[in-house]
Amino acid sequence: MRQFLVFLCLSLPASVLAQDRYLIDWDAVGEEAATILTELVQIDSSNPPGNETKVAEYLRQALAEEGIDSELYALDPDRANLVARYRGNGSKRPLLIMGHTDVVGVQAENWSEEPFGGLRKDGYIWGRGTLDDKDNVTAGLIVILLLNRLGVEMDRDIIFLAESGEEGTPEVGVTFMVERHWDKIAAEYAIAEGGSMQEVDGHVHVVGIETTEKVPRRARLVATGTAGHGSVPRRDNAVTAIAEAVAKAGNWDTPVSLNETTRAYFARLAEVSEGDAAFRYANVENPEYQAEISDWFRNNDPYHYSQLRTSVVPTIIDAGFRRNVIPSQAEAMLDIRMLPGEDVAGFYAKLAAVIDNPAVEIVPERIYRPAAVPSGIDNEMFAVIESVAETLYPRSTTIPIMSTGATDMAQLRARGVQAYGIGPARTLEEMNSRFGAHSDDERVAVESLKDMIRFLWYVVMEIGAANS
Repeated sequence: MRQFLVFLCLSLPASVLAQDRYLIDWDAVGEEAATILTELVQIDSSNPPGNETKVAEYLRQALAEEGIDSELYALDPDRANLVARYRGNGSKRPLLIMGHTDVVGVQAENWSEEPFGGLRKDGYIWGRGTLDDKDNVTAGLIVILLLNRLGVEMDRDIIFLAESGEEGTPEVGVTFMVERHWDKIAAEYAIAEGGSMQEVDGHVHVVGIETTEKVPRRARLVATGTAGHGSVPRRDNAVTAIAEAVAKAGNWDTPVSLNETTRAYFARLAEVSEGDAAFRYANVENPEYQAEISDWFRNNDPYHYSQLRTSVVPTIIDAGFRRNVIPSQAEAMLDIRMLPGEDVAGFYAKLAAVIDNPAVEIVPERIYRPAAVPSGIDNEMFAVIESVAETLYPRSTTIPIMSTGATDMAQLRARGVQAYGIGPARTLEEMNSRFGAHSDDERVAVESLKDMIRFLWYVVMEIGAANS
């Protein structure tokens, strides 16, 4: 019998052994994670100015308390990146798990709770960064702590990167690490933000894994006209011109265009959905119903509306300085998220035609993220992700998704790393609510945080644990 058990253990794949070899109290892990996330939220790392070094120092202390070494790398001393490495036997190339430590700013007066209070209420942790992206920072930290506590033997090094500057200033964060410290983070695979799990009737229905993303191509609109007294109407009023241009751009239904990722995404959604939802997902490219479906998405499900096309969203208008003065110039910001492979110059030409006003100039912003080839869905990592999802959520379907936003995985993919985004489980209503990332009441469910960490742990174990 003893020989049989030894033979059985040696015959089982590492993935099966990895799941069962270590008993973990996930409720205790969830409480520990909730405490860490709460304390991270309470560190205001709004970008600008960032001050991410404060978060990096918190993480370094948490690691040091358990005997884990880490290093800080900083282009700006106030905006440090942290790297910790749990060493394997080197028989396989490393896995990088990362999260960014900066958050977008807030308009505190619009929040129902203190944005940097880290309040825990009604099963949620409230505050800026709970979804973007201190939940992933917490998950990465917990995984490294668990590996160390349990003394797990790994075939791969597991690298934890807590990086700064993701919210628009990657030159101090991932770009700095890629260009100046690549040897510290080079990996075969990476896991970061950008994915999502859709919950239906209390169970995970869809496991969305980000394999590609839109590319930020923001542009300013600059309208010029004749300055004058506010009591004298003018046809070339710059404020009127910018208002009309913004309305045209914001209401423009850009063309539907699917790629390999989004086509697979909607096809799989159609298979696991019912009724009207299944019909919409199955017919997003059908010219007979396309306009009707796009209109429904725009009014009821803006996330899926954005999945179908390059999006144009006005975010800022800046015009005038006195109530009784017509300004000579007015500006607006368009947050444009282009589909991978979009003809940039051609798109701006179409936008100019839509605006149709020679007094309005389109001024593209600098490009700070590279376009990159999507990560594969036919390799070891994606197979592991699907296997873990099937184990943890047997009623779910794993779907590759294109992020409507942008992440620092773009820089990794441009260097050949196969990178995948994960995220906590949320209902579709919650995803489209005021409680999302960059919103005025950002929050994450404690149970979803715990579950995301468990998912990440299983993936790390399956892709990296040694067969011993």
